[in-house]
Amino acid sequence: MADNVDTVCECMDALSLKRLSAEEEFPDLSQHNNHMAKVLTLDMYKNLRERATPNGFTIDKVIQTGVDNPGHPFIMTVGCVAGDEETYEVFKELLDPIIEDRHGGYKPSDKHKTDLNPDNLKGGDDLDPNYVLSSRVRTGRSICAFSLPPHCTRGERRAVEALSIEALASLSEDLKGKYYALKNMTEAEQQQLIDDHFLFDKPVSPLLLASGMARDWPDARGIWHNDNKTFLVWVNEEDHLRVISMQTGGNMKEVFTRFCTGLTQIESLFKEKGHSFMWNEHLGYILTCPSNLGTGLRAGVHVKLPNMSKHADFEEVLKRLRLQKRGTGGVDTDAVGGVFDMSNADRLGFSEVELVQMVVDGIKLLIEMEKKLEEGQSIDELMPAQK
Repeated sequence: MADNVDTVCECMDALSLKRLSAEEEFPDLSQHNNHMAKVLTLDMYKNLRERATPNGFTIDKVIQTGVDNPGHPFIMTVGCVAGDEETYEVFKELLDPIIEDRHGGYKPSDKHKTDLNPDNLKGGDDLDPNYVLSSRVRTGRSICAFSLPPHCTRGERRAVEALSIEALASLSEDLKGKYYALKNMTEAEQQQLIDDHFLFDKPVSPLLLASGMARDWPDARGIWHNDNKTFLVWVNEEDHLRVISMQTGGNMKEVFTRFCTGLTQIESLFKEKGHSFMWNEHLGYILTCPSNLGTGLRAGVHVKLPNMSKHADFEEVLKRLRLQKRGTGGVDTDAVGGVFDMSNADRLGFSEVELVQMVVDGIKLLIEMEKKLEEGQSIDELMPAQK
């Protein structure tokens, strides 16, 4: 028996020492339509495959999700992820051009700006509730010294959960709430959270699965929300933390104020426990997907636009307003009854206040256009300039 074990070990050692050439290992990207495939060349791959981050994250792990998922028919996917904070520096030859392409020309020398002061937002408390059904603002945060979800160990994931439970338990007044571990949820609790549109799905998206984010599911994943169900935190989904402020109606000012207050308090609580959030002056807040760098912020509303959405200039108007649309069920869904999930297209290069302002101003204009079309009038005079 010992001889067999020794033989197996020798074979494994020989296999690990066998190293094929870069040409033999380079992925076939000929049918791909994502940002990674646009940038990665054989020469770049040859250079980057000799590197790894201090936590052992390699170029093949960076690009695997983009290799397995050639592209999305409506949205240009990024095609890569970070496994830790150092990924963005170690593989910058690949990631800098992807970031520049994805974030509208954001250059390696540019510096990000942060503004979490809700007093700087103009308006936002007067979006017409006859058209705006609900409002939300969300972002992600990563905790320093831990690998990100595509690469973290079980122990790291559990440590992130334990830290989060401890910190969130210290929130008080209208932010006081409760943590629900996915593995401990009753069916009734789970169904209630699904009905409230709180519960993130068990990963079935090929983008998440290929990235390695679904390992050990549902171990150390959970959802915390306040008693009013207007402020919630996802733990160990795509990022260490996803922080969301939401409510029915069109008062984006109130939603954003709660978001800023809660996020600031959470960051202070983590710092008290000796853990800061990943951030640098170039990329802002560091998150798993390069598309969410900077603010990581997505301010969105569910808005009824049955007439405007059929107008020939609808897509052009959204482009000029720097807004993007989805169905209310998420990125892969269609609008139902003319109701769209409308949000900012940008994350990096603008502050949080600037992005929410774009949404507030853009939605007001879209509603004005919708009302004109309801009355059979032209919207030509309302066409916006490019923001």
